[in-house]
Amino acid sequence: MRAGLAATAVLAAVLTLTTSAVGSPARPVDLQVTGGEDAWHPENRFELRWINPPTSGGPPLAATHYRVRDPLGTVIGETRIAWVSDGIAALTLPKAPGAYSAEVWLEDAAGEQGPAATARLRFDNSRPAAIEPPSVPSWIGRTFFPLRVRLGHPPGPAPVSGIRGYAVAIDAAPGGGPCAAPDRCVDAEIALRGGIEDDTLTIAALWEGTSYLQAVAVSGAGMKSATSAGAVLRVDTVDPVTRLAGAPAGWTNQSVGLIASATDAGSGMKPDGDGLLPYTAIRVDDGAPVIAPGGSAAATVIAEGAHRVAFYARDKAGNVDDGGDSNGFANRPPRTAWVRIDRGAPNVAFANSEDPRDPDLLRVRISDSLAGPDPSRGEIGIRPAGSGDRFDPLPAAAPGPEDLRARWDSDAYPPGQYEFRAIGYDAAGNAARTTRRRNGAPMVLSNPLKAATTLGASFGAGPALQRTVPYGRGIRLDGHLITGRSSALGGMPVRIVERFAAGAAPAVQVSTVRTGPSGTFSLRLAPGPSRDVTATFDGSPTLSRSSSRPLHLGVRSAVRLGASSALARVGGAPLIFRGRVIAAPGTVPDAGKAVQLQFRVPGLAWAEFRTIQTDRRGRFRYAYSFSDDDSRGARFQFRAYAPTQDDWPYEPGGSRPVIVRGR
Repeated sequence: MRAGLAATAVLAAVLTLTTSAVGSPARPVDLQVTGGEDAWHPENRFELRWINPPTSGGPPLAATHYRVRDPLGTVIGETRIAWVSDGIAALTLPKAPGAYSAEVWLEDAAGEQGPAATARLRFDNSRPAAIEPPSVPSWIGRTFFPLRVRLGHPPGPAPVSGIRGYAVAIDAAPGGGPCAAPDRCVDAEIALRGGIEDDTLTIAALWEGTSYLQAVAVSGAGMKSATSAGAVLRVDTVDPVTRLAGAPAGWTNQSVGLIASATDAGSGMKPDGDGLLPYTAIRVDDGAPVIAPGGSAAATVIAEGAHRVAFYARDKAGNVDDGGDSNGFANRPPRTAWVRIDRGAPNVAFANSEDPRDPDLLRVRISDSLAGPDPSRGEIGIRPAGSGDRFDPLPAAAPGPEDLRARWDSDAYPPGQYEFRAIGYDAAGNAARTTRRRNGAPMVLSNPLKAATTLGASFGAGPALQRTVPYGRGIRLDGHLITGRSSALGGMPVRIVERFAAGAAPAVQVSTVRTGPSGTFSLRLAPGPSRDVTATFDGSPTLSRSSSRPLHLGVRSAVRLGASSALARVGGAPLIFRGRVIAAPGTVPDAGKAVQLQFRVPGLAWAEFRTIQTDRRGRFRYAYSFSDDDSRGARFQFRAYAPTQDDWPYEPGGSRPVIVRGR
């Protein structure tokens, strides 16, 4: 009996398999949801696609069935399509978000229905709540980058699809949004895609100025928050501009007050609680900096020596050029200046002896351990020794690198003893006075310091101090230069100074000659107006200055005269006298030269009968009539005479006589 039952069961199983294989349609193959069955969809309309299996010799397929179950598995709709379909173009779900499912199966012409293929339909059109505006610094400096901005989580229950992440946009203008669509975001618009906890945005860099950040939470279905959370990003990555006032250019002998002033075109330097506390700082050497809130700081440097002063500032964005490290960012080195203070007086002393090659040159050594000497300032004065008089300053000479120099014109001082005082300075302006040499001896000199010289000059061989020559003639000047009683000074320059009489141009003429081996010299003075002549030897570092006695060279005026006739008729036509005063160009006065017309008869003195004036070229003309009967038969001499005149640079002189007979 047990064997029969077993055989019956096996037969039933075989019959069941055969009936299923031959009488029921197969399950639809590769049922797919457009957009993916694992993805959440923001729309409640779905599209399904599948592949219908072959019938394998059974009845042909005749209809399609599908049903929809809600998230709890309850059937909420079932549909029979009276044809064989391979897809559903618009399957509409209820508006309640959730994870639905769809079942699709086939029916053949014999009315047999096959097994169903199942697909998940994930629908969520709910929008996440708006996130809180992210917290960002009031001002963002260069040390804030990379900037990490943490976004707030949307409050309340999350959509059934969850939070996929956050979409973020940063724009130069306000009002922008991170997503193009009004209610959702595409995948490319989502910056943070790691879920609700992926809430930190890292910003590597931003442009200078103000930017605007907008952020929304995005659901698993791509729906975004109804409103975006915004933040203003004010960026300033530039250091403040800091300037230092009060630092002297060189050394000083006083305490130095310094003021550092900082300006910033971005976040600014006003400590108003907006951003970081801005400050300005001054650091002297390696000491602690003096730091003051805002755009100004003051410090005073007191100690002697050379001090390196650094000055810098931090703006409200945290940009600072202090040379340190800010959040792993190496700051730019601060600007620096030097303050040099020296309050000690220099050491000042005359040289132990004068240079025998130049005894008039006085030298004062200046030394200073800090600021160093300043030979460009200072004074060397002189007075008679023991007189107690005021020291008279001497002319300064070109200083050396460490000494003050002056030149004493000892030739201009009478013999005697003289004491000297020096005032020297260091580069900081400290002064010291001394009347002593480096060895401690008083600085006293006995004059004369140089060898005396004698210079003589004369016109030609004669000893006369005055000579007169006709107009247009030169003259030779001779002279000699000696030292002591008779030691000739050869090869020395001698200046010949000619000072011409008033009215001549130029007024002074200087020529230079050199003495010969015997100390003599000779010079031919050119023709010209009257003049005073002096020979001068300017001396040398070891020879005293000397001059010759002044010589006077007079030059007679040159006048020419002519008459219109050698005979003069008494009572007849006048006799015309014409003439000219000869002179160097430019010496005839603008108003002309006065000329006396004179006459005489042989054996008598000259008598003036008329004074006339020449023109600017020295020419003159005069008509003279004979009216006296006593003139008949008389033989007259006439001449033109140029007398002395203040603006006439010649001696008096007359023309050759002109003979005229009266009848």
